[in-house]
Amino acid sequence: MTQQKKIYLDHAATTPVAPEVLQAMQPYFSEKFGNAGSLHSFGREARESLEDSRKKVAKMINARPNEIIFTSGGTESNNLAIKGIAYANKNLGNHIITTKIEHPAIEEPCLWLEKNGFNITFLNVDKDGLINLRELEQAITEKTILVSIMFANNEIGTIQPIEEIGKICKKQKHKVYFHTDAVQGLGKEKIDIKKMNIDLLSASGHKIYGPKGIGLLYINQDVKIEGIQHGGGHEFHLRSGTENVPGIVGFSKALYLMDKDMEKENKRLKELRDNVIKRILEEIPKSHLNGHPTKRLANNIHFYFEGVEGEALLIRLDGKGIAVSTGSACSSHSLKPSHVLTAIGLKPELAHGSLRITMGKSTTKEDMNFVVDELKKIVQSLRKISPFGKW
Repeated sequence: MTQQKKIYLDHAATTPVAPEVLQAMQPYFSEKFGNAGSLHSFGREARESLEDSRKKVAKMINARPNEIIFTSGGTESNNLAIKGIAYANKNLGNHIITTKIEHPAIEEPCLWLEKNGFNITFLNVDKDGLINLRELEQAITEKTILVSIMFANNEIGTIQPIEEIGKICKKQKHKVYFHTDAVQGLGKEKIDIKKMNIDLLSASGHKIYGPKGIGLLYINQDVKIEGIQHGGGHEFHLRSGTENVPGIVGFSKALYLMDKDMEKENKRLKELRDNVIKRILEEIPKSHLNGHPTKRLANNIHFYFEGVEGEALLIRLDGKGIAVSTGSACSSHSLKPSHVLTAIGLKPELAHGSLRITMGKSTTKEDMNFVVDELKKIVQSLRKISPFGKW
């Protein structure tokens, strides 16, 4: 009996650690295990590797090494950015602008601040998930201290006009910091924090074939921010806690590999993506693409299918060895419709019929042809027993 082939298409949720990354990390678990805060040779060896990784990461986004703060991941980075700016600048203003399609790691800290005396504006997006730059400009007041808008959406893959947003923030008469959650963007799109006028940027290692439990927050050295975690004064007194040296080394290596192969890999993935989108639209009736048709991540395909429930689709595909998602991994156990899909105008019953496919380095044309073939059969089968009416 032959073993069923497994096709992993949930790279927006997490990625496998690249062999080169694992190899780079291994010595720091048992051979070079020193605490980077220790003064002896073991500690100095760990510190040297940590700072070397910091320099490499900084160079890849055109930042200074002292502007890179290593954290446990995207959620911590986002919390540090949002809360750290809010409390360090509350004497200057109490207004923060974000969008209705942010990851919960942005949305929840903003809602928490709202309960604690801050005013939050959640900008609308259009049917493709893009903000209106004029609405952003009009929303800024003399009390605005921060604009936080994600680089690329984790569900529908839409890429925001980051450089233009940065320019709007920069041209204000008073200081308005610009933060972007680039957890889905870093390593997949070229990022130059100076050119894009980005003041703070969050990223995570496990989205780019690095380890889990490691992330970063880029903070422009001129930004006024407070740490929200206190203890030993690590990471320039902004993130106390013994540094995760293996994770930091792995993150640095993973980002280097992504950056090196980005142009070639994006071209390959875009060809796969566009072919799959074309086939689904042509071969599966009542199917609709979510997100911008071109201003989207190269590996992201997101559809909703009328008359079909997304969870049922996911389970049937999983039975065929195909791993996909119905939305963000962080909310996959929720029965509520995706806030991203309702924000772009989908009714709850249509939002529940959504499917997110996110490809990766191992994804082949043969894989995707097989997926579309199976998807066609499964959608047809589910529509025969659809609770939404006859299809």
